[in-house]
Amino acid sequence: MYEPIRTKSVHTMAATTSPDFPHRSREEELDIQLAGHLAALLATTDELRALAPTADLDTAAERLSEQVARLRGGLPPVRSSAPAGGRDRDAAGLHRRAHALAGRALVVAASRADTAAAILAAERMDAHAAAERVDARTSAEPLADRELASH
Repeated sequence: MYEPIRTKSVHTMAATTSPDFPHRSREEELDIQLAGHLAALLATTDELRALAPTADLDTAAERLSEQVARLRGGLPPVRSSAPAGGRDRDAAGLHRRAHALAGRALVVAASRADTAAAILAAERMDAHAAAERVDARTSAEPLADRELASH
C-alpha cells in the first residue's frame, strides 16, 4: 500500500549541520548589516555634498568611507561622483533620510558593541537633526514674512 521512501529527506534536524551549507556567525551578519547602513548613509552624504558642499560633510564622508572599508575587510565602498538625477533633491529631505540611516546604523553598532561606528553614527544623527532644524527654520521664515505682510 505504501512505498518505502527511497530518497533522502529534505527535512533535517535542527542539531545537525551540513558542511556544504555556508554559515555566518551573528557578528558577521551584524558586520554586513552595519556596513550596508553606513554605505547608504555615505551615499546620502555624497548627495548632500553635491547639493551644498561643506567641510563637515567632506569629513563625515571620509570617516564613513573608512568605517565601511573596515567592516568589509578593507574593500572601499563604491562612490558616485555624479549627483543622482530624479531623486529627492531638497536638503531637508536628504537630511531626514540621513538621520534615519544614521539611527539604524547606531542600533546595529550598539548591538555589536562597535564603539567607533556607534560614535560616528550618533554624531551624524546630531548633525543631520541640527541641519534639518536649520532648513526648516529657513523655509518657514519666508512664509512668516508673507503672513505678516498680508495682515
